[in-house]
Amino acid sequence: MSNLIVQKYGGTSVANGERIMHVAKTIAKTHAEGNRVVVVVSAQGHTTDRLIEKARGISSDANRRELDMLLVTGEQQSAALMAIALQTLGLSAVSLNAAQAGIEATSVHGNAQIKKIQTKRLQAELDNGNIVIVAGFQGINRYGDMTTLGRGASDTTAVALAAVLGASLCEIYTDVDGIYTADPRIVPNAKKLDAITYDDMLELASSGAGVLHNRAVEMAKRYSVNLVLRSSMSGTPGTLIKEDIGVERLSVSGLAIDRNVARVSVTGLPDKPGVAYSIFNPLAKEKLIVDVILLSVGKNETRDYCFTVHKQDLKTACDVLMKHQERIGFESLSTDENLAKLTIVGAGMANNAGVAASMFEALFESGVNIETISTSEIKITVLIDERHIAKAAKAVHDKFEDMLSEDYTETEES
Repeated sequence: MSNLIVQKYGGTSVANGERIMHVAKTIAKTHAEGNRVVVVVSAQGHTTDRLIEKARGISSDANRRELDMLLVTGEQQSAALMAIALQTLGLSAVSLNAAQAGIEATSVHGNAQIKKIQTKRLQAELDNGNIVIVAGFQGINRYGDMTTLGRGASDTTAVALAAVLGASLCEIYTDVDGIYTADPRIVPNAKKLDAITYDDMLELASSGAGVLHNRAVEMAKRYSVNLVLRSSMSGTPGTLIKEDIGVERLSVSGLAIDRNVARVSVTGLPDKPGVAYSIFNPLAKEKLIVDVILLSVGKNETRDYCFTVHKQDLKTACDVLMKHQERIGFESLSTDENLAKLTIVGAGMANNAGVAASMFEALFESGVNIETISTSEIKITVLIDERHIAKAAKAVHDKFEDMLSEDYTETEES
């Protein structure tokens, strides 16, 4: 049986008719090489943002179910247009939305997770010789309603399909030619990596590197999906993401920045068991993602908690906490939206002394003050003033440039 390849194309890759035809020719070439092909597409560039703006023009607090019903149309347009483009080239192709593709998801509108994929229709279309185009970013819940999987989650759709269909390769096509040690738009001397481990890529993605959806990397690791990120505009090899790259781990493999953070400070809490649970449990029930958490001693031996959330979740987080203020027992709540998160990642950090000190030295030398620090064996994260994030990223990257430039490569993609 021929190999099955899953390809995903992002919004810039399908932004207009010319680019859709360019992508269609790439898909046609893959098919002509004897492969069965499943393609996942995102909405055309900025379509999702425009749809959100339309909804907000009617209501600033649109019902999440209806918002999902609106947003999924972007990917469905791209899928149909891609099928038409392939048919124009003389190929058999069919576009499917999430319901038709059997993608079952949870009911959390705006941030659903894939539960299961029923492959009967997908297999039938492939057996009939069709190139299958699937609308990304979406699933169908147990009530038959459409749900979206979160921004950037077309990557996750592609990896999930590759896992359940047993694909030999999952290719993520985007507007960059691989994974870099930092965002090259901010750090001009960032280096492209030929290969990176699942663990390092997961930390980078979770820390704000927007090149891959973090749940896609997590799923690729769990199901050992051969994953490659490459440019849809050029023929460069891209970056291979896999379990083991065959060389000794570097102390630092890359850095990521995230401007989509806000800090919440809850002060004057009683010093007793269960306080942390009383804060974070109601937030979890609202499906809010909490990241950097800091506990400190306040006045009169009380306790203060600081943590970060996505900026768009800040109002909801504050509303939830204020609703439970009496039960939690805090004195005051304050927020700061003028922060950014800078993270360095590397599985080799645990065995290399001085990595944190070098990062802090770079920030000191560039005159950047650190607001909060969080560390683990594989990453170090700091919160700093958002105005200084570009300067800080360049300084930290320069500090670790020698090790970031080491031979962290592998050219085999199988």
